[in-house]
Amino acid sequence: MSLPSLRLKSNADRRLRSGHLWLYSNEIDSKLSPLSDFKVGDQVIVETASGKPMGVAVMSPHTLVCARIVSRETEHRLDKSLLVHRLNIALSLRERLFTAPFYRLVHGEGDLLPGLEVDRFGDIVVVHITAACMEPHKDIILEALLQVCKPTGVLWRNDANTRDAEGLERYLEVAYGEVPEWVQLLENDLVFVAPLLQKKTVGWHFDQRFNRLQAAVYCTDKRVLSVYSDVGSWAIPAALAGATQVLCADASAQALDALEQNAQLNDIGETLLCAEGDVLETLQALKADEERFDVIIVDPPAFIKRKKDLKTGEAG
Repeated sequence: MSLPSLRLKSNADRRLRSGHLWLYSNEIDSKLSPLSDFKVGDQVIVETASGKPMGVAVMSPHTLVCARIVSRETEHRLDKSLLVHRLNIALSLRERLFTAPFYRLVHGEGDLLPGLEVDRFGDIVVVHITAACMEPHKDIILEALLQVCKPTGVLWRNDANTRDAEGLERYLEVAYGEVPEWVQLLENDLVFVAPLLQKKTVGWHFDQRFNRLQAAVYCTDKRVLSVYSDVGSWAIPAALAGATQVLCADASAQALDALEQNAQLNDIGETLLCAEGDVLETLQALKADEERFDVIIVDPPAFIKRKKDLKTGEAG
């Protein structure tokens, strides 16, 4: 069965030719391709203004980013076969870089699977669907992951607030097998525990692993402040790099409890101190006490998500 066409306006194909995968609603020729004709998840052949095919895209017709390219070959559609192919490529790349199966397996557009992120915690796979266009394809995503990774458990970690802008509901759901509440992981030769089944107040972000490794280099013989420290993914490497002291500030008691557990797992002595409470208030108190730090590591949540957040975000 042939796919419908999505016709672009004149010159709207320039970004796609340079490798970009997104299509914006104002780039579509609405007379020839009304967005109202498409449903979320529909697949289309993207065409230049002159009718030349450029690839296959998946539709999110109600959002600003109305379509995302999933294949440059018009005969290759988003199906289980394509997903297995992309996952195998992603897996082979990670296995060249990492000796243990703890990493971000799929990083959206970087692995030619826009709107999809997959984190691997050993035998557990955690999936984040960040774009509306991928949500209707959950079943084949799961099938492909089971075939390629053979996990004992798969978790839909679809509770991020970024889904709101895509018109998607938030949910946290075990998709397959059994998923533990907490998981032990290995990153940069260090052992950590992190929550999987908690609300998205604490967690683990594999995409920062190389930044964490680099940041630790600057912490030897230094007094360090880790702001929004979470479970210690930045603070633990800093302490093990030889920091004289690492003060960890976070509002979550649960996160700081996990941080202390991670400190014990990595045999860290009295180097780490924790300051529980509103982080901005903690910073004000440190300023008032004229505390000084050689290195400050800040890993905050998004302060400015909408225009109305500008004032408070800038203050943060």
